[in-house]
Amino acid sequence: MASVKLTNVKKIYDSNDGSHSKDYVVAVQDFNLEIKDKEFVVFVGPSGCGKSTTLRMIAGLEEISDGTVEIDGLVVNDLQPKDRDIAMVFQNYALYPHMTVYDNIAFSLRLQKMPEDEVYERVTRAAEILGITDYLMRKPRALSGGQRQRVAIGRAMVRDSKVFLMDEPLSNLDAKLRNQMRAEIILLRQKLDTTFIYVTHDQTEAMTLGDRIVIMKDGFIQQVGTPSEVFDMPKNLFVAEFIGAPKMNIIKTRLQKEGEAYFVSPYGVRMPVDGEKGAALKGASAREQEILLGIRPEHISLFFEAEKGRIPCRLAVKEMMGSELHLHVTVEDGSRLIIRIPTLGLSEEEKKSLEQGAALYLGVESKAMHFFSEETEENILV
Repeated sequence: MASVKLTNVKKIYDSNDGSHSKDYVVAVQDFNLEIKDKEFVVFVGPSGCGKSTTLRMIAGLEEISDGTVEIDGLVVNDLQPKDRDIAMVFQNYALYPHMTVYDNIAFSLRLQKMPEDEVYERVTRAAEILGITDYLMRKPRALSGGQRQRVAIGRAMVRDSKVFLMDEPLSNLDAKLRNQMRAEIILLRQKLDTTFIYVTHDQTEAMTLGDRIVIMKDGFIQQVGTPSEVFDMPKNLFVAEFIGAPKMNIIKTRLQKEGEAYFVSPYGVRMPVDGEKGAALKGASAREQEILLGIRPEHISLFFEAEKGRIPCRLAVKEMMGSELHLHVTVEDGSRLIIRIPTLGLSEEEKKSLEQGAALYLGVESKAMHFFSEETEENILV
């Protein structure tokens, strides 16, 4: 087992087109992170943010332009991938089509000249853990996408490596298989009890799998934290909108202060900021300023009658999601908000009244509010 440490890691690509001047693309910039032994860390972000490039630098598949990568205290910048004691699972499975499942899993062990009886023991143990024992004599073309991914994971498992790297392993699977394989990876992690570094663009995967999440954008780390930390206290507007589905509602308004009390007025509706959030603003000596008020769809309360402190709106679109409804509503200035409400909490009469154009009213509690500076887009309480 091993820890992983990245210090001031940078990746620069030379995009010289043959002319005298050279252009450079910085894919990863000043990346600093310590991953503990047996920790499951997820790199997440949109396409092109540098997450896979960072993983490949750890694996030795990409040269490091600057900084250091350490595995178990040893700087591995100049070590070949085979000498780093890592195992990697790729997005496209990378199986040998002419080999059986057994031979695919055994391939790296045979390269090491391992005795065949030990190869057999490792392969059959991995196959049993992954539930692919019945497929060992099949070729990859006879397997489903989920089964092929299990084979790819099995091939990495048998190496008993210090660090397990996974580069978007579920992105080629359909939604049902992704859900199933997420559960399989959680169980696998419990059985292997090793250090995992996992790359994905899917924030649901990140939230369900990771002990900690590293959220990236344009080659920079935006925030590192547990799933609950990045969800409950996003460091900036990008993190706030990236984590959570549907994404956080953002409303332009002004944070105002009267004596020691704070309040906001989204769409002209005055709302006091009290409780823990009010105390936090006071503790941070927050000044009056233009802000972007963030409210998650599931934290907005729906009402059918007007009352002081509620935002009037009209229903534009209703999406039935099974156990919950996603309501897209239009407020007075024409902008849209999204609300998530459980269907179980609605009466049959209320469900029938949710027709396009219906007048509705929204309530927001202080504890559900997030405050971002309009100027910097940083969370003013972080």
